[in-house]
Amino acid sequence: MFRRKSFTAVSMSVIVGGATVFAAVALSGGVANAAATTFNPVADTYVDNGNTSTNYGTSGQFGIDNSPVKRTFLRFSVSGITGTISSVKLRVHTDDVSGSQSGNGGTFKGVSDTTWSETGTTWNNQPAIDGATLGTLGSVSRNAWYEIDVTSYVTGNGTYSIGVTSSSSDGADYDSRESGASTAPQLVVTTDAGSTPTPTPTVTPTSSPTPTVTPTVTPTPTVTPTSGDAPVLVGAGDISNSGSGDTATAALLDNIPGTVFTLGDNVYDSGTTSEFNTYYNPTWGRHKARTRPVPGNHDYNTSGATGYYGYFGASAGDPSKGYYSYDLGSNWHVIVLNSNCSAIGGCSAGSTQEKWLRADLAASGKPCTVAMWHHPRYTSGSNHSPDTSVAPLVQALYDNNADLILTGHNHQYERFAPINPSNQLDNARGIRHFVVGSGGASHYGFGTILANSEVRNSDTYGVLKLTLNPSSYSWQFVPEAGKTFTDSGTTACH
Repeated sequence: MFRRKSFTAVSMSVIVGGATVFAAVALSGGVANAAATTFNPVADTYVDNGNTSTNYGTSGQFGIDNSPVKRTFLRFSVSGITGTISSVKLRVHTDDVSGSQSGNGGTFKGVSDTTWSETGTTWNNQPAIDGATLGTLGSVSRNAWYEIDVTSYVTGNGTYSIGVTSSSSDGADYDSRESGASTAPQLVVTTDAGSTPTPTPTVTPTSSPTPTVTPTVTPTPTVTPTSGDAPVLVGAGDISNSGSGDTATAALLDNIPGTVFTLGDNVYDSGTTSEFNTYYNPTWGRHKARTRPVPGNHDYNTSGATGYYGYFGASAGDPSKGYYSYDLGSNWHVIVLNSNCSAIGGCSAGSTQEKWLRADLAASGKPCTVAMWHHPRYTSGSNHSPDTSVAPLVQALYDNNADLILTGHNHQYERFAPINPSNQLDNARGIRHFVVGSGGASHYGFGTILANSEVRNSDTYGVLKLTLNPSSYSWQFVPEAGKTFTDSGTTACH
């Protein structure tokens, strides 16, 4: 079983009445208002048949096992929920695991008894774990978050107990509520407060490299209007190849004004001039004149990324560097970095790019800053792990109070809470990270969900629209036509 404690920050937003609340917007023939509220347990403990009269209610962890038998109990009080519940997720954080550090995560069931005492429950007087099975976890790793869907059980305001058991002698330990807010269990309740119909915009057919005309045009999702004259950044990464979703995402750009960004891997597989002309140019290429690109690792599969630099020209910056910056509106500074570190002399502290970044930030007189590159510092994607090589760039941005980081590489969408360079929640100076690898390349799945990951999707192509207000930014994930996933919100600049 577990041998040491560790703490990993969790995602939080506005705290209301002891619960954490954040909002999201979903589009499905209209604008639907959704909100997620996070509750911590009001009680948790475990029991052990090797110590039948011992209470573990004040322990910083709780365990499950089958040798000796250990069972865990959690109780949540859900209140203040309005609207229809669309999903409820129980999130637990592993403290450590036994032996090889890959224990069995256990079986989660409902418990009808909601009156058991955190400081009085022992093996001898434990409540019966008598409810339906809510979910199971297989092999788990230490210091990681795991989710169980308990929507069928938590149906509204009230008190809910959950029991956790394991049939394996190689069980797991989880951080309890006594471990602190950063690792305590969470019950995340998402509600749909209803929808307001919105008119579907007329879609104007766009030019195509083929003469085929489709008789019926699928409506393009409604896009939130730009706030006044605030500039707009819109784009994604991981975009074009034969049969990709780039046609669908390019159609979204047709209806969104502003500066287009890419987040690398603009074409697959090798970033050749032929691939740019064959795949990218007929789709996203029609917005080339307003595009400021980012290079990805596939773009560098052609030596020196000559296909990428040749296609985008001066808009891509110096071909020997690939990093550059520009301003948008009166208050925003945009920085494009090159995370293909080995191709440009590194990204480490003291490297040419890192020193350029710090000088550029120091020279900028803009109060709001967004930076973008290809490889994400933090990601929950299963295909590509968090990239430590870009950590010095993140540190430089944090030191200079930057607001946003946009990346791609994993073919999915993920949004993090404002965090410091160590992925700890920091609502004062933290940078909000996005992974927007949803431009068209085939989707990747998620693995271990990192702390402070707030929203994820792995089955929808789409673009991220950023409205850069004078002292804040608003984001909206705009999905491909026919899909309903979206994500939106607003945050003030530092």
